[in-house]
Amino acid sequence: MKVIVGLSGGVDSSVAACLLKKAGHDVIGVTLRTWESGGSRCCAIDSARESARALDIPYRVINCASAFREKIETPFIESYLRGLTPNPCVICNRDIKWEWMLYAADILGADAVSTGHFASVTRLENGRYAVRTAADTKKDQSYMLYRLTQAELSRTVLPLGGLTKAEVREIARDAGLPSASIPDSQEVCFVSEGSYADLVKSRAPDSFPGEGRFVDEDGRVLGTHQGIFRYTVGQRKGLGLALGYPAFVKEIRAETNEIVIGGAESLFVSGVICRDLSFMSIAQLRCGEALPCTAKIRYHHEAQSAVLSYEEEDAARLSFSSPVRAPAPGQSAVFYDEDGFIIGGGIIQ
Repeated sequence: MKVIVGLSGGVDSSVAACLLKKAGHDVIGVTLRTWESGGSRCCAIDSARESARALDIPYRVINCASAFREKIETPFIESYLRGLTPNPCVICNRDIKWEWMLYAADILGADAVSTGHFASVTRLENGRYAVRTAADTKKDQSYMLYRLTQAELSRTVLPLGGLTKAEVREIARDAGLPSASIPDSQEVCFVSEGSYADLVKSRAPDSFPGEGRFVDEDGRVLGTHQGIFRYTVGQRKGLGLALGYPAFVKEIRAETNEIVIGGAESLFVSGVICRDLSFMSIAQLRCGEALPCTAKIRYHHEAQSAVLSYEEEDAARLSFSSPVRAPAPGQSAVFYDEDGFIIGGGIIQ
């Protein structure tokens, strides 16, 4: 096949390209430039170009900065202003990365696209494509891919699903890839400097909410917060409250500009409601239908046993066998079957 590989400049995508080339595929490296000209992130292009040169594959840079700002950065900021905790990488994978890589594939006559995500894609017996968890459970990135469509998955190859991170580093060193020693990125790509709050304040100086009240679960005022966009459910540090007990953000009420504070035990819930649903290994659940699964309520959450119930159109309830800690509205919940294939996912309400 001819395959477009999204090169981020890191070791994972470089090894994905390396493995595909070794397997005999015609590989083209592509970097999506999602930022305006200049800045430290341009180093990613230099690193990706060096990897492409080392692999002796063609390399292209595609400018999608305007689309990224419209579809990812602006909604991210708006979500924080509404008291939500967004996960921009989940949205970016479908609405930017796959959309633009497949566009490049069509222009360049390629059959498929590939990335360095730790996950794999399989066509199931029911004819549907589904993402499966990676062999390296600590690096598994299947959670980030649950919104990919069947059309996108049918043209997707993920070579790293069966490898550990240590094996990926070793392959890179053996192949002489310049990215072999580059450390993993830990932050959202467009918040490379400062904090989320700094970005929100700089991009929305006239509309960000100001100070408000910290209240307890009974409505008693405990103090003053510095703006709801600075906090997330489950947060303990940086509250500036001396209550004589460990205090956590339990709830953010954007409509009243209040933040509800509770003790550690108040963060645990037995279920969540999800909307904006995407199904993958199955086409849909019928109203009233229930399905056993495991589910993650955030990227680094260990999947827990649950029952998924489709209660009304585009609304599902996850009922956990054991209470889960601090599900944050705006984050994604992702549902898996017993074999590690994604059933689907949705946005926590």
